[in-house]
Order: sequence, then structure tokens, then C-alpha cells
Amino acid sequence: MTEAVWHPILQAWRTRSVRAGLLGSVLIVLGALSPAYLPQVSPVWEVLYRLRLDGPFSKWAGTILTMIGLGLLLESWLRLRPARRRARGEPQLRHWAVLVVIAAPMLIAPPIFSHDAYSYAAQGWMLHNHVNPYEVGPGVLPGQFADQVAWVWRETPAPYGPLALRMSHWIVVAAGFDPVLSALLMRIPALVGVVLIGWLVPRIARRSGVDPSAASWFAVLNPILVIDFVGGAHNDSLMVGLMLFGIWTTMRYRHWWLGAAIVGVAAAIKQPALLAAVALPFLASPPGPRGSRRILVPLARATASLAVAVAVFAGLSVATRLGFGWINAVHVPGLVETVSPSSIIGHVIQFFVNLAGVDPTGRAAVRAARTVGFVVAGLGIAWLAWRHLQRRPLHFVSWSFILFALCAPAIHSWYVLWGGVLFPMTRPSQRWLRAAIVMTAVLLGFAAMNFAMRNGPWLLGLLLLWAIWESVHAHELSQNWEPGALATPGSPR
Repeated sequence: MTEAVWHPILQAWRTRSVRAGLLGSVLIVLGALSPAYLPQVSPVWEVLYRLRLDGPFSKWAGTILTMIGLGLLLESWLRLRPARRRARGEPQLRHWAVLVVIAAPMLIAPPIFSHDAYSYAAQGWMLHNHVNPYEVGPGVLPGQFADQVAWVWRETPAPYGPLALRMSHWIVVAAGFDPVLSALLMRIPALVGVVLIGWLVPRIARRSGVDPSAASWFAVLNPILVIDFVGGAHNDSLMVGLMLFGIWTTMRYRHWWLGAAIVGVAAAIKQPALLAAVALPFLASPPGPRGSRRILVPLARATASLAVAVAVFAGLSVATRLGFGWINAVHVPGLVETVSPSSIIGHVIQFFVNLAGVDPTGRAAVRAARTVGFVVAGLGIAWLAWRHLQRRPLHFVSWSFILFALCAPAIHSWYVLWGGVLFPMTRPSQRWLRAAIVMTAVLLGFAAMNFAMRNGPWLLGLLLLWAIWESVHAHELSQNWEPGALATPGSPR
């Protein structure tokens, strides 16, 4: 057993590309020890003060290390592509072992590219003090827990599922009510999600006739997963892991109701998981030819599956004594500006509207564009259901989540992983696969650039971001992919 665990890890360690990814993680962790990442009340500041690393030097160094680390992590990911290693005659690596090596430094780092873990801790503290996070923001309880939270979230209610909030409460209690330790321990549920993703992706891929090695490479070793799920400790990780567990359970045992119950638990972490429940009956018992009356039975089961998931979600909402107050906070994620297409289009239109002086609010075009984004997402998901749900349910789940993430008022890199973990199962063409790789680089680059601007030297960050883009472009887009690289069954994991 010990050899079966350590041998793949040692094999990964001996691979130059894996060590490059490890170095990238180390540099990102070191770059996180800068004002952009650390709350003002972090005890790390005391160490930086003593080492005299709290001035402009730490800001410049943090930006440089972060950008170089991100570039190394992306480069490592691309070089570890199974098709590339196969073409060079190199042995395939166990991707869980590669992830262990590359992600190890993130385990001791402050939250990476996000302060959400501090919000989780503050919301757990609120529950301990009998304050409902669905009604008020963390700022209602002044102190170190609230001080760690990013200012934009201090006065906003929590948009998360009731089970996520209750778990935050349990972690705060287990941490002895230490604010910093509580935030760091928020990685525990995130790591549970990462383990589920790493275990289930190759198994779902094999049952879908997709190369498990290629699927694991894209989903499990994806830099977004490494940085946002391990480093950022986002509760989306556990939601995605449980959602995959529900899908795999349905495919393995053909009991859609059991998978729906698991998806309901995932939705109690974060609500979008409910969408996956619709596809489960089609995974359990594929219907007859298109147009057959037999489609009415699976459709009825799809409705029943969604009802089971909603019932479990509602039951957990009652059991946690938190109810459905998250409805009051559905607008919260859209309070920050991101590179979501609807927001970008809205701001471009708003610029000309403001020049004309016809909108006293200065936000009408942005709100209208975001509303159109929701409409496009709804219509697009309906079309995907009509086009793919009966024949390719995983295609429907993956693209529906991706479309929802792209059309939402705010898009974060980890949102794309909702559907991205199943993206290989859609058997994407070379063009779509390359687009997904570029999107990965762009979203992580934007997150890094956002923090680089907080550190001050935005021009340097922009130049380094350009260098990262050139690296991806030169290394990835100029290469020829094997036809059907993600659809070749039988490769080793």
C-alpha cells in the first residue's frame, strides 16, 4: 500500500515539468505574502515588519513572484498533456500524484487570489453568536473576524447554501475561535471536494468512452483547480465534488433518485448544483429514439429527480435552522466588477450613454445588459436541453454550467469549473479545447492582474501578463493536437 502511494508521487517528482509546476506554486505562495493578499489584521504582518518586507519592495516582489509562478504553473500544465507525453514516448503519470506534488505548497498559504475564506470564517463566527448571515453582513460583529473580510463583503448577506454556512460554524468552533486558523481550515471541505473530483473524473470519463488520462489532465491538473480550489479554499470545490459523486452514483448503480439526493446535498453547499439533477434519469436509463413516446417517461423522471434534489436541499435548510434566507442575497456576487461578457458589454454601452447624458443613474445600460445575460443563459440552457439532454446528458450539464457562468453578472475563474470538470466528456473539438485552455489562462491572468493592481505596480503586472499570454500562445496554440485526443479510451490514468 505504501509503495502504491509513494511510487507514483516519486515518479511525478522526478518529472521536470512537475517540478516546474511545484516551483510555480511556491512562487505564488511567496507572492501571496504581500498587501494584496493579506488582510490588515493578519499575523503574517508581524513577520514582514521584522524582516522589513512590508514596504514597496514586498509589493513589487509579490507581483513579480505571483506572475512568474502563474506562468510556470500554466507551462507545467501544458507540458504534462498526455497527448504530448505520448508523442514524445514519455510514460503517463498518475494525475493525483502530480496534483499532490504541485498543490502541496498551497496547503500552508493564505487564501490565494481571493478573500472568500475569510468571509466563510466570519459567517461561522456570526452563527456562533446567533446572528443570521442571511440577514446581515459580517460587519455587524466588529472584531478580527470582520476585519479580515474584504470591505465589499462586510455589509452584505451570505449567498451560500445553508450546509456551507453550518460547516463554517463547525470549523470556527474546531479552530478555537481563532480567526486566522479558522480561515485556513476552510481548506478542509475544499480539499474533500478536490479528492472527490480527482477520484471521480477518470471514472466518469471511462464510463463515457473518454480517455481517463486526458480527462484527468484537463480537469484535475487544471491550474484553476490548483489555485482556486486548493489555494483559494472555495466552497465551490465541495459542491462540484458532490455533484460528480451524484452523477457517478447514477451511472454506476442506475438509481437516479440516489444521485438526485446527493446533488441535493451539493446544492446545500452552493445552489447551482441543482441543475445537474435534471440530467440524472437520462444517465440511468437512456431513452429510445428521438421522437419516441418513451421520452415522456424520462422527462417525468427528470422532473422527479429535480424534485428529489430540491426536497433534500429544503430538508437540509430546515435541519440547519437557516431556512431560505439566501434568496435575499442572490444579487451579492454581482456587486463586484469582473470580466463577465454581460458586464463588459454593459459598461461599453454605458460609456456612450453617459456621454449623451441621458441616464442620471449611470448604471441603466449595465443593468440592462446583465438582464439580457440572464435571458440568454435561460434560452441557451433550454436549447441545450432540447438538443443534448436526451442523447448526451453530460454534454448538457457541462455546457449549461459553462453558459450560466459566462452569462452571469460576475464571472470568477472557479465558476468555470462547475462545468469544466465535465468538459472532456463532451468530446470537444481541437478548436473548443484550445479555447478552453486560453480561457483558463485569461481568467487566471485577470485574477492575478487584479491583485497586482492592488499591489501598485500595475504596469509591471500587465507586462508579465503579456509574457504569460505569449508563453501560452507559442507553446500551445502552435502545436498540433491528436485528433480525438480526449476521446481515446483505454489509456492509463
